[in-house]
Amino acid sequence: MKRIMPKTVATTAFVLLMTFAFMVAVPVQPVQAQLSPEQPVSGPLPAGKTPFVTVQSKVFLGVSPNPIGTGQMLLINMWGHPPTHVERGFEKAFQLTITKPDATKDVIGPISTYQGDATAWLEYVVDQVGTWTFKIDFFGMYYPAGYYADGLVYTTSVSGSSFLDSAYYRPSSSPDVTVTVQEQQVMSWPPSALPSDYWTRPASPENREWWPILGHYPETGVVGGGSNWPTKTNKYMSNYEFVPYVTAPNSAHIVWKRPFMDGGLVGGEAGQISLTAPGLSGIGFPLIIYNGRAYDTYPKPGTGLTTTTYWRCYDLRTGELYWERPLQSGETAPTIVEYAKQGAEVPGATARAGVTPYLISIGSRILKYDPYTGAIAINVTGPPSGISGHQLYGYPYVLSVQNLGNSVPAAQRYRLINWSIENNAGYWRFAGGGSQLTVDNFTQRIWGNISWPFSSLSYTDFEAGISVSTPSVNNAGTGAAIGVNIMAANIFTGQLLWNITTDLTTGRETFFSGSTAVADQGKFVVRMNDGEIIGWDLRTGQRSWVNPISFYPWGALGPYDVASAYGLYFTADYSGVRAIDYDTGDTVWTYKAVAPPFESPYSWNDTQTYSWHSGMQVADGKFFSFNIEHTPTQPITRGWGLHALDAKTGALIWNITLGQGVPGSRSFQGAIADGYLAITNEYDGYMYVFGKGKSVTTVEGPKTTVAKGQGVVITGSVKDLSPGQAGTPCVAKESMTNWMEYLHMQHAIPAEVKGVPVSLDAFDPAGNFIHIGDVTTDGLSGTFGFTWTPDSIGQYTVTASFMGDDSYGSSYATTYVGVTEAPAAPDGDDGTGGQVVVDNTPIFYAILAAAIAIIIAVAVVGVLLLRKR
Repeated sequence: MKRIMPKTVATTAFVLLMTFAFMVAVPVQPVQAQLSPEQPVSGPLPAGKTPFVTVQSKVFLGVSPNPIGTGQMLLINMWGHPPTHVERGFEKAFQLTITKPDATKDVIGPISTYQGDATAWLEYVVDQVGTWTFKIDFFGMYYPAGYYADGLVYTTSVSGSSFLDSAYYRPSSSPDVTVTVQEQQVMSWPPSALPSDYWTRPASPENREWWPILGHYPETGVVGGGSNWPTKTNKYMSNYEFVPYVTAPNSAHIVWKRPFMDGGLVGGEAGQISLTAPGLSGIGFPLIIYNGRAYDTYPKPGTGLTTTTYWRCYDLRTGELYWERPLQSGETAPTIVEYAKQGAEVPGATARAGVTPYLISIGSRILKYDPYTGAIAINVTGPPSGISGHQLYGYPYVLSVQNLGNSVPAAQRYRLINWSIENNAGYWRFAGGGSQLTVDNFTQRIWGNISWPFSSLSYTDFEAGISVSTPSVNNAGTGAAIGVNIMAANIFTGQLLWNITTDLTTGRETFFSGSTAVADQGKFVVRMNDGEIIGWDLRTGQRSWVNPISFYPWGALGPYDVASAYGLYFTADYSGVRAIDYDTGDTVWTYKAVAPPFESPYSWNDTQTYSWHSGMQVADGKFFSFNIEHTPTQPITRGWGLHALDAKTGALIWNITLGQGVPGSRSFQGAIADGYLAITNEYDGYMYVFGKGKSVTTVEGPKTTVAKGQGVVITGSVKDLSPGQAGTPCVAKESMTNWMEYLHMQHAIPAEVKGVPVSLDAFDPAGNFIHIGDVTTDGLSGTFGFTWTPDSIGQYTVTASFMGDDSYGSSYATTYVGVTEAPAAPDGDDGTGGQVVVDNTPIFYAILAAAIAIIIAVAVVGVLLLRKR
């Protein structure tokens, strides 16, 4: 088994370039250049040719590791010397001969090299025990005179290339290289387990196995998806509200918070009115999360009555501000994370090239910002007027629709433009080791331009290659839509596939909202005005299934959002939340938030419920959404919450009090990455960041030595170091919601708060490990105590360990206990110290004193808690 990596860009070919190969692509060969009829050729010097220069070549071969185990993969590197010009390579000029222990041979080639450095490499799996022999033969290479560019010869000048005379590199061969193959596997760098404890950025390059959790927000489409991509989940960006390659919080633990608006109950003359965010657009939460940093905008007072929009960057885990600056005229805050491929030092040698991150804004100008400083790094021309509706579906590719105007026949008016936010449409030219990142020409980004039957690009399943348009059927008599035309087109060809009309006789088969529609998993699915969810086959237009209304009547009122992942269509209504299977149309699970009587008019069967008319997000196998109405009434409903559910089962993972205003009824007012959720809460005007925080453990023993056989009390504490509530007790996950609501949201102190487990362990004076015992901290104070009797003379090293959980990172502390010999009792001492006990009075008073001490201690704790409240 072998994998050959020659000089061509085939090693890094984009999946979507293959997908859109039918489209008319911008030519990438130099403009106004004529290919020479005579091209480079490998092998003996062609007859009749007299090269300007003849070079004696030498080839090198490296094979590693050595030794290696059967079934493992060798890396084979080969290169020629002297190297070629940067625009030349050894084309089909190497041949690798592998002789196995049983004397059979495997001949691989011809192999081409990278340009400039004349290198090539491949991987090979060995399957026999014994000695293997490897050898490279170079056939020789003749280069005719001409203008060279990317390995080809032109008869006229080519931009960026050099005119070179003819040359011939003579054949040569490498020495034999032997490798020993054994039965035992050869171990490499040990793999790094995914972090389960508190961790921070930057992630060490040595932890390569962490890559599946180091994604960013928002999603930008994934080409390929990786081996761990979830099944039945589209790899390309659409209105799926799915965030890949991230982890999400597993508890309601608040790490920190920051105000984003005036919030809370107004009171006074305003009575019970509460403050909410005006308008339909949300504020206060990150637009982007990249590399552990969050980015958002906020208004800052300027001169006079003006305000200036500031763009800022802060630490996701702590809220620490890194930088902020005003957005200048013509700037817009970025919403896309890009990892632009760097130019390789040698043409085609992409294996050695890294990436340069940018934060991108798409408009009439394409602005690429440096995420570390916020400075504009690249400013190039964007789509011209008439090209709109830009949909980044799979980085770096964007689909837009061009309107050619009314002067063009209706059937030819629209064009579907496939373009790239990378320059030269992802085709990299090299000059001096760098790529041309700043070509200010939009046409060079275009990869496809086809006739399109619709005025926009609406609901698209990019894996199926089908897009759906849904113009309403209006009626002059009703003054409102009574149905919908549903049409589908092939995004590869622009061909209209089918055109159906919903049932106009009922007037009920109109969409509740187009924002509930999605094309995914080969289906077009949408919520109808009467609460039914209908799925159509994307390829035929046939109705596949109908999912009935969840509960009459409130199930008819849905959200303005939809999520799609794991083969499930996620939706909500004024009764609750549910997930529907794309294949069958069956409801897989339902979830409702129970409300007390008179607090909510909505219900599911006979259960009062809080309404759901909110945005939603899916990440890390979890579904996040919150309770909200279309337009919240005043006084604001009490008891609304943020809910984190298991996306595949609907089981509640955690929830917490959280209120949203009108923006929350349109979209999800938060962002998820690195195990954290940053989301706004209009109940109090704060943005809360949920996720894992740091902890600190303390432990203390007696300050003096104790006699052997005497008990000692080990005390300590486990406290939260999160910026939002530093120094407060760490509590168990099952107590977290009530504890956070008490600390941050003016809820009453919980009647019961469970602490966290602590393991007490020691090394005795002889160095033996001893497990002293397990203890749980007191939930309200975070402290613990444990009585222990050491049985050896000498010094013990005692450690208290908190292993961490979904809310906190682990921590530990160490103390020391010294044990001495017990003093000998005096002669005749009966152990009573001369005291004669005639009744139980001393015992009675001792018990009474202890009881009084306990009452006083409880009272002190109560006073302290009341003072905190």
